[in-house]
Amino acid sequence: MTTTTMSKSLILAAGAALVSLGQVDGFVQPQYARIQRPSVTSKPLNAVFMEDAEEGRSRLFTSRDDNTAVMNNRHSASDWLYNMFSLPRSSVFRDIRNPVVTIAVWSGVVSVLQKLFASSQSGFLQKLASSMCIGSTPHSFLVSSLGLLLVFRTNTAYQRFYEGRKIWENIHSISRNFSRFASLYEKDIGGHRKQRMLNLVAAFPYLLRNHIRPGCLCEEESQVDPGNGLLLREPSVKMVETRHEGDKQTIRGTTRAPSFLEAPQRECWVDKRNVPWSLTDDTSLKHLAKAQNRPLWVCDRIAREVMNIPYNPNFTSRERLALLGQIEKLTNTVGECERIHQTAVPLNYARHSLRSLTLWLITLPFALVKDLGLLTGPVMGVMAWLLFGVYQIGYSIEDPFQGSLRLSNLCDAIRRDVIGESSVRESAFAVDKVELPPVLDFPEHHQLFPTVDATASLLGQMNATWAPLGV
Repeated sequence: MTTTTMSKSLILAAGAALVSLGQVDGFVQPQYARIQRPSVTSKPLNAVFMEDAEEGRSRLFTSRDDNTAVMNNRHSASDWLYNMFSLPRSSVFRDIRNPVVTIAVWSGVVSVLQKLFASSQSGFLQKLASSMCIGSTPHSFLVSSLGLLLVFRTNTAYQRFYEGRKIWENIHSISRNFSRFASLYEKDIGGHRKQRMLNLVAAFPYLLRNHIRPGCLCEEESQVDPGNGLLLREPSVKMVETRHEGDKQTIRGTTRAPSFLEAPQRECWVDKRNVPWSLTDDTSLKHLAKAQNRPLWVCDRIAREVMNIPYNPNFTSRERLALLGQIEKLTNTVGECERIHQTAVPLNYARHSLRSLTLWLITLPFALVKDLGLLTGPVMGVMAWLLFGVYQIGYSIEDPFQGSLRLSNLCDAIRRDVIGESSVRESAFAVDKVELPPVLDFPEHHQLFPTVDATASLLGQMNATWAPLGV
C-alpha cells in the first residue's frame, strides 16, 4: 500500500470517526440543546435553533402556540467540539479575518525567504538569513505590557456592558412598579387614563432602544402599507474626532476637526400598526414622530397624565409624588444609556493598544522563524486570532446597546409585564369578600393582658397593703 493510499485511508477513517461522534447525543451539539422545558399541557413543544441576525447570537427557542420561552446561550466544556466546528461562523472571526490573514501571510513570506536565503550558495544571502533571526528577549519583555493593555481594555469594556445590563434591569423594575401602582389606584386614576399611561410605559423601552441604536425600528418604504406608513425624521449621523474637542486651535470658531463628517438627515418609515407606534393614539403619535428624543417625550407625556389625575381622599399629593418619582427614574435611565452610548474609550488608549499589538505581531516572526521554520505562518495566524480576538471582543461590548445586549427580548418582556396578559394580572388586584378566621377564646389564665376586673382587684389589694404605712 502506497503512502498516498494510506493517507487517504486515514483521512476517511478520521472523517467517519467524527461523523460517528457527531451522532452521539450532546457531543457536537451544545449542551443546552438537550434541555427540555417541562410541559404543563398536552401541546407539543418545538425546539428551533436559529441565528438572530440582528444580535449576531445563537439562541435556542422552545416555542409553543400560546407562548415562547427563550433560553440563554451558555456553553459548557463538553461543547468544545461544537465550538471548534462553528469557528467559521464566528462573528469575532469575521471581524478580525483581515488582520489575521495579513499576519499569517506576512509570517509565511518571512519564513520562506529565510529558508531560501539560508540554503543559498551566496554568502551575502546567508548572512542576510542569519540577520533575519533575532532573539526572543525583546518580545518576552514586551508581552507583559501588551497583556496589561489588552486586559485593561477588555475589563473596561465589560464594565460598560454590565452597567448597561443593570440600567435595563432598572427600567424593567420601574415599569413593573409603575404598573402595580396604577392598577392599585385604578378607581382613582380612571380606567382610560390608566391604560394610556401603561401603554406609554410599555412603549418607552422600544423608543429608548431606537434612540441609542438609531434605525433599528425602520423598515423599507416598499414593505410598509401606504395607508399605515409613518415617516420619522431621524437625526443626521455625525462623526467627530474627539481629539480636537476643546482644542484652542479651532476651525472657523468651532471645535470641529478637519475630518468632521456629517450625513444628511435620514428618512425612517415605520408601520403604525406595529409596536410601539400602535400603543399611542393618533394625536400623540404625530407629536411623537416629530420629537427628536422620543423616550424623553414619553416620560413628559406620562408626567402630564399624572398631573391631570384629580385629588380625592385616596389619591393625594403623596401618591402623585410617588408616581412622578417613578417617571423621574425612567428619565434618568435615558441619560445613563446616552452616557454609555456617546462616551467611547479614550481614543489615544485604544489606538496605542492596537498599534502596540500590531507591531508586536509583525516583528514576532523574526524571533520564531529560527525555531519554527515554515510553521511560522500557521503559528502566527493562531496567535493573531487569539490576540486580535481579545481586542475585538472588548470593542464589541464597549457599546453594549449595539448588539451585545438582547434589547429586543428585554423590550418584549417589559411590554408583556406591563400590558400583556392584563386579564390574568388584574385578578391579583381584585378585592373579594374574605371570611375572617374566628377569634379564639382563651381561658382567663392564658390571656396576655389582664381584664379590667382583674386590674381593679389588683389595685385594691395594693392600696390595702400600703395604706397603713402612710404611702
